[in-house]
Amino acid sequence: MNPNFCKNLRTKKMYIPAQQDEVFHASDEELDRIGPCWCNRTMAEVGPDDRQVGARNCGKHRSCFED
Repeated sequence: MNPNFCKNLRTKKMYIPAQQDEVFHASDEELDRIGPCWCNRTMAEVGPDDRQVGARNCGKHRSCFED
């Protein structure tokens, strides 16, 4: 998985074998194509810090980030 992603970030494409590479090996230019995401800790589209989750949003700059 992209090392800049929080380990709690989830998207449907992670569970579809034919689309997993789009998520696990996404470059910065491809992040917008990952689609809707949720946080595995909150099971919602917002993280524990009450901010929106997403491929571009869930990085090391957030207080809830986990490697």
